[in-house]
Amino acid sequence: MSYPPLVTRPPYVVDPEDPRAPPQEVWDAMTAEERAAVIEALPSEIESAFPPEGDLHRKAKDGPLGALGAYFRRLGRRVYLSSNLPVYYPGERIFAPDLIAVLDVDPHERNHWVTSHEGRGLDLALEVLYRGDDRKDLQRNVERFARLGIPEYFIYDRKRGKVHGYALEPGDSTYTRIVPQQGRWPSRVLGLDLALEGDRLRLYAGTAAVPDLEELAERGEALLAGAISRVEESERRAEHEAQRAEQEAQRAEQEARRADRAERELTALRAELEALRAQQ
Repeated sequence: MSYPPLVTRPPYVVDPEDPRAPPQEVWDAMTAEERAAVIEALPSEIESAFPPEGDLHRKAKDGPLGALGAYFRRLGRRVYLSSNLPVYYPGERIFAPDLIAVLDVDPHERNHWVTSHEGRGLDLALEVLYRGDDRKDLQRNVERFARLGIPEYFIYDRKRGKVHGYALEPGDSTYTRIVPQQGRWPSRVLGLDLALEGDRLRLYAGTAAVPDLEELAERGEALLAGAISRVEESERRAEHEAQRAEQEAQRAEQEARRADRAERELTALRAELEALRAQQ
């Protein structure tokens, strides 16, 4: 009896010129070993047609990133945050937003975010536009991120001093603009508001500004300086008390010696008095 030849599936190969995660149906058909090989083959760095944009761009994204990290740690909520991390959606071109957030996941360090591997996509993406491609951030990303189902997308247009916010409404495949309320753009994903203060992007929890890392460091330094000052003052008081206690002990010792001397003199006088009485 003859059997039909076994049909083997060719392995998925990552194209180094255009690295992409496999389409979802291909991923679903893979073994665990094949998936691990793909994850290992996907680049953890992304080449950009645009050079790095310098400190103004870096600080504009580092501020919100640090503020969010500290804020969610204080809340005890597990949120994965990263910057310029390569992101792979099934069959899609690689991209790396200036800031990403994924709620309620293990925040361990990653080389990239592969949605098929993680079991979910991004919750929020933020781009800082300073000297980069306007059309990429303001047009192409708006269409693409909505199509990929990323719930919220914000752009901080630093060179124009503007914020643009977009959100997916239930059942929609295109974004709806987030309308600012009293100069703040609410984020349902973060539970916070975004606002501009001069050339700085700030986050607000209700009426309170969420401090960034520099502000937390300054507060920490102020608290440390206050604690050191209190310790030094306590040490000074303790030294003063010790000196006073030593002085008191010395005075007590002197008083004791005087009392002892007076008692001896009194005893001697009594003896003399008894002797005089005996002679009479």
